[in-house]
Amino acid sequence: MQDAERIAAQAVEHHRREPSQLLQILIETQDGIGHLPPASLTRIADLLDLPRSRVEGVAGFYSFLHMEPVGRYRILFSDNIIDRMLGSRGLMESLCRLLEVAPGEVSADGAVSVDTTSCTGMGDQGPAILVNGLAVTRLDEARVERIASLVRAGTPLADWPADYLHVDDNIRRRGALLGEDFVPGAALQAAMARGRQGWLEEVRISGLRGRGGAGFTTAVKWMACRDAPGADKVVVCNADEGEPGTFKDRVLLASQAERIFEGMTLAAWATGARQGLLYLRGEYRYLLKHLRAVLALRRAAGLLGARILGEGGFDFDIDIHLGAGAYVCGEETALLESLEGKRGTPRIRPPFPVTHGYLGRPTVVNNVETLAKTTLIAVQGGAAFAATGTPQSTGTKLLSISGDCAYPGVYEYPFGVTIEHVLEDCGAHDPQVVQVGGASGVTIAGHEFHRRIAFEDVPTAGAFMVFDGRRDPFEMARNFVHFFAHESCGFCTPCRVGTALLKGYMDKLASGKGAKMDLADIEWLDRLLKNASHCGLGSSAPNPVIDTLIKFRPAYERRLVSLDFKPAFDLDAALETARRMTGRDDPAAHLDWREEV
Repeated sequence: MQDAERIAAQAVEHHRREPSQLLQILIETQDGIGHLPPASLTRIADLLDLPRSRVEGVAGFYSFLHMEPVGRYRILFSDNIIDRMLGSRGLMESLCRLLEVAPGEVSADGAVSVDTTSCTGMGDQGPAILVNGLAVTRLDEARVERIASLVRAGTPLADWPADYLHVDDNIRRRGALLGEDFVPGAALQAAMARGRQGWLEEVRISGLRGRGGAGFTTAVKWMACRDAPGADKVVVCNADEGEPGTFKDRVLLASQAERIFEGMTLAAWATGARQGLLYLRGEYRYLLKHLRAVLALRRAAGLLGARILGEGGFDFDIDIHLGAGAYVCGEETALLESLEGKRGTPRIRPPFPVTHGYLGRPTVVNNVETLAKTTLIAVQGGAAFAATGTPQSTGTKLLSISGDCAYPGVYEYPFGVTIEHVLEDCGAHDPQVVQVGGASGVTIAGHEFHRRIAFEDVPTAGAFMVFDGRRDPFEMARNFVHFFAHESCGFCTPCRVGTALLKGYMDKLASGKGAKMDLADIEWLDRLLKNASHCGLGSSAPNPVIDTLIKFRPAYERRLVSLDFKPAFDLDAALETARRMTGRDDPAAHLDWREEV
C-alpha cells in the first residue's frame, strides 16, 4: 500500500495539486500501479483536499480506469458493428481460448484480461484491439496466435512487432485540406496581418460551420466568446472522436497536427484567449508523444507561448488532456466537466460555454476538423473558402468510410456530394444501407442514395458506414442500441432507463420472442428519449432503431412470434423449479401462453 500511496502522491505533485487535474492524476497513478487501489484514492483525496467520494466517483465513471487489478496486459476488442462484420467476435474467442481466460475476467496468474470496448476509431483497418491503451490493427488468426504467445512470454509492448502497433492514415481522396502542404505559421501571419476584427470578418464571410456534427456557425461562436465578460478566455479542441465509425480526426491528429494547433492559435487571436486545451480521447493515446513533440516545435518557433510572432500581448499556449473512455465526453459541456477533473456529465444550458465554460471562463469549443479548416480561411480568404460546397454548407467535409467497400479510409469531398458518388469512389458493391453520422446519425436506404452530404440534407460528423445485402439492418441497429445503453452517463432517468429498456426490447426481438406491441413501445420510447433526455446522447439513441423500423420493417416483423401480444415474462419457464421438485413433466404441468391468447 505504501507504493500505491507514493505513486499517487507523485502524480498529485506532478500536476501541482490542482483539483481540476484529477482525471490526469488518476490516469498517471494507474499507469504506475496498474489499477487504482483504495489507498491510492484516499491519498489523492487527502492531498487535493477533496471528498474521497468525489475521487472514487470520477474513477468509477471512466471505463479505462479500474479499481481492481486487470492484469499486466489489458486487451480490449473493438465491439462496434464494423469490427464485428470483420470477425472480431471469433478472434476474441480464439484469443481467450489460447490464453485460457474468460471474457471480462483476469487470468488465474493475473497476467491478462480480455474484454470489449466501444469503437476504437480504427474501422478502416479492423478488427482492432487496444493493448494497455495502444492500438493493434488488422487482426487475423495468425496475429491472434502471435499475440497470445507474446503475452504468455511476458514480452513488453515495446518489443512487440512494430507493424502490429502501426496505424495507417488511409487517406483515399484529398481536397483543399488534405491535398495542400502547410507551412507552420503562414496562416497565423496572414490572420494577424488582418488584425483581430479583420480576421473574424474573414471567418464570418467563409460561412464555416462546426464539423463535429452540430454545424454551429464558427464566427458567431468566436464573437460571442470574444464579447463575453472576463479576460481569461480559453480555446478547447474537442478531439474526443467517439462516434462509432468515425476516424477522420485521428488522421488529422496524426498527419495535420500543425494545422490543428495553428487553428487553435487562430481562435485565440480572434477571441483574446490565453489558454488552450486539447482533449484527446483515450483510444488515441498512442498519438500523445507525437502531439507533444509538435507543440514543442511550435514553442521553439515562436508560434506558442509569450509574444507569439513578436506580437505584444499575444500570449497563448496549449496543454493536452487525456480522456479515459467515455463517449458522452464528446458533448462539449461533458468534455468541459472532464477537463475540470469531474465525471463527464453534460451541463444544463444556458449558460453556454462561450460565456461560462472551462472553470467558469468564456470558452470556445471546436472540433479538430473545424480548427484545421480555419487555416485555409486565413491563407486563402473567406470568400475563396465559401466558393466550395453549397451556400449553406461551405467548404469540404472529411468522411470516415468503412464497412462493405473495397477502399475504406478518409475521403475529402466538397459539401453537396451525393451518397451515390461516394459509394462509387469507395468501391461499394451491392450497397443496401449507409449509416451516415455514426450511431446517432441517419440510416440511408438504397432509394435515397441520390441525397447529398450537407447540413441542409444529410448532415454528418464524418462517419459513413456501408452495409451490403448480406447484412441485417436490425442487427446493425441493435449493436448501436447496446452502445448507447453502455455509454449513458446515468445522470438523467429518461436516458439511463430508456436506453436500457430499448436494449431490452431489441434483445427480446433478437431472441424471437417479440410481439407487435413491442414495436409500438419502441416508438413510444423514441418520443420519450427525444423529448425528455438531458443531452444529445439520449435524444439520439433511438435514431437507428426508428430509421430501420421505418425503412426496413420486415427485418423486425420476421422476428415476431405473435402479431398481437407476447408476455415478456415466461410463466411456464418460471414453473420449471416446481416441476423438478414434484417430479412432474406431463402436459398438465405446463402452461402455454399461445393457448391463452
